[in-house]
This record gives sequence, C-alpha cells and structure tokens, in this order.
Amino acid sequence: MNRHHNQHTPDLRVAVIGGGIGGLATAAFLHRAGIEATVYEQAPALTEVGAGLVVSPNAVRLLGSLGRLDRFRERAVPLRAGWEFRRWEDGRVLFSQELGEECERRFGEQSYVAHRADLLAAVRSAVPETSLRLGLRLAGLHRLDEGVELTFTDGSREVADVVIGADGVHTTVGRFVAEAEAPRFSGMCAYRSLVPAQSVPAFARRPVQTLWLGPDRHLVHYPISAGTQINIVAFGPAHDWTTESWSAEGRIEDLRAEFAGWSEGLTELLAAAERVGRWALLDRDPLPCWTNGPVALLGDAAHPMFPFFAQGAAQAMEDAAVLAGCLADQPEEPSAALRRYEDVRRPRATRVQLMSRGRAESNHLPDGPAQRARDAGFANEDPLAHNGWIYGHDAELALREAPV
Repeated sequence: MNRHHNQHTPDLRVAVIGGGIGGLATAAFLHRAGIEATVYEQAPALTEVGAGLVVSPNAVRLLGSLGRLDRFRERAVPLRAGWEFRRWEDGRVLFSQELGEECERRFGEQSYVAHRADLLAAVRSAVPETSLRLGLRLAGLHRLDEGVELTFTDGSREVADVVIGADGVHTTVGRFVAEAEAPRFSGMCAYRSLVPAQSVPAFARRPVQTLWLGPDRHLVHYPISAGTQINIVAFGPAHDWTTESWSAEGRIEDLRAEFAGWSEGLTELLAAAERVGRWALLDRDPLPCWTNGPVALLGDAAHPMFPFFAQGAAQAMEDAAVLAGCLADQPEEPSAALRRYEDVRRPRATRVQLMSRGRAESNHLPDGPAQRARDAGFANEDPLAHNGWIYGHDAELALREAPV
C-alpha cells in the first residue's frame, strides 16, 4: 500500500533536521510519495563544503529513481576503473576494479565520482523550494500527545508528526533517540585538496579512483567537476591535530611531508596542490537503536563511518529511500513505520560502518609479512564481486521484499 495510491491516509507532517545529502534525499523521496516534509538547515545557504565523493551504483540507482540522473551526469565523471591500489614507493598497481560497461552490465548502473556540491544540487532539485527552511538551528524536541514540538535557537517553534535527524555525527536529534557514546578521535586525520586538472600529471587525470597504500598512510585521487578538477584526499597519523571541522585549513607543507619519499609521480601530484583542508577523523561505535517513537536518525547521525569504503553518501541515500517507503506504507502508524525502517536498514549500514573501520588497518600496514600477504591476496579476487554486496543492493527492492 503506497501512500500515493491511497488518498484516505492521514496527512503526515515530517520535519527533517539537516540539509545535507541524507536530509535532502529524505525530503525528495517523501515528496515523491506525497508526504509533506520540511527540511530545517542551520546554515543560511546550502553551499555544501566538501570536495569529491564516489557515487556507486547503489546510489546512482536511487538518483535514477528520483528522476535526477541526467542532472547529476552533467558534472559527474563516470569511472573507468575504481579501487586502483598502488604501492607507495613505486606506484606498482596491486589491484584494480574494471568499471564502466562491465559495472553497468553486472549492477545496472555505472560508478561515478563527483563534487559533493554537484550531488547535493541534483538531489535538491527534487525538493520543492517551499520545503526548505534555512538558518534554523534545532535547540530541542518535546513529545506532545499529538506529535513532536521542535524548538529552534531563535525561539521559533514548529510541530510535526515525525522528526528525522539527518544532522550528522554531532546530531542534536540523537540525544532524544539513543544513549550514544561521545565520538572519539581515531588517531587519524585527513587532508583534502582540489587541484586544477591542467596542473597535474597525466596519470591523475584518468577517470580512475586511485589509492596509494603505504605504512600508516594512504592517499586517494580522482577527477571531478566534469574533469576540470582533481580531488585529493589523504589519510595519516593525526599527530597533535584535533580540529574536526571539514573547513579547517591545513598546511600544504605538512601534507607533502607526510608523503615524502613516496613515488615520484605522487610527489609530482602533491607539488601541484596549493591549499589543503585538514580534519581529525572521529570514530563512533554502532548505535543500539536509531528510533524512538516518531523520531528517527538517518545517515551520519545514525551510522557515521570512516570514508574508506566511500559509502557515506550512498548509505544516507539508501536510508532516505527506505524511510520514505516505510512512512508511505504505514502513514497511520509512523512509529511502527520508523521501527520497520530501522529493521531494514540497520544491519546493512552497520556492516558497512564496521568494514570501513577495518579497512583503515589493512590500508595502513607497514611493509612486512602482513603487507605482502595483503598485496598477494589482491591477485586472487574477482575485482567486481569484491564489492558486489554494496553495488548490487537495491534499497527500494529490499524494502518491498521486507515484512511489514
């Protein structure tokens, strides 16, 4: 029973806290289902900070479902190869995943790399402007007999039947859902830089997601923004860096020093970078629950994960599609609908979250027996089957097949 097939269901008012990719995707899928949703975002404008991200077939499928794939493809770069692991000292290729047509044949869609802002714009285009409320920061929630009262820091109040926390790792909504341990510093930090494509060596302009693996560090690069920019993101020891803001400025000489002595090609790529952001990576254990009555968490608020599987945005989009479908199926019982959303989504998102954590250790092995065994193991894998459980997942189909 989908909501848009049933005109006699109650009109739900859904408040989505957070205007990132997960929040906007939630509003887009709810709007498509005929459910009224308002997005409350604390920033005065949706100029998403960030740089590049990988948009794998499981997320591309959902963009298609929203009718926004053509919009996304205007600026996204289809990958010819992904997970091209290279050895730190000489650039030798250890593993590569052929994508392009083979990926489309197996999983129904290609893999892309894109600027986060371009993915955000594509998803936002599926949300009516009247559903966006900017410059409002949530202060608290209060359960009423009928619904939930939201209080904002400017003193304004709203009432909704359902509240969705898509407000990131430091979620305010989360305080009303689960007893979460405070996120902890992982001991790693990340650097990111965008470099004009004409400034970099030719190997870095290829439509390939390349990862250089070495002791205690790894570095990823690929083209974005219709091929005009190269996204670089590097991970290494945090040392004494504890600033976790994505927009914090780092020092380019620190990034170069971290990768001093690595392959000449990589050194040449880093020589082209002029500005760099730097942030400390947080870790948090999976939450015991994502929902409390008519309040639910989604995306990083529910399952913040290291970026080592490149699945943060995709898992948030999967959450959004399933949550909207559950509310469309059971609009008279929103709390039951949210519990079903959690039942469908939590096992998969938790698996990705925990595997992303494990990838940090394997990517950063010091040279030695364990590293040699890892590199030899790459040769024995079917490169695309390796991630088939991620790429082949159809979130909307998974919901249709789940018990009500």
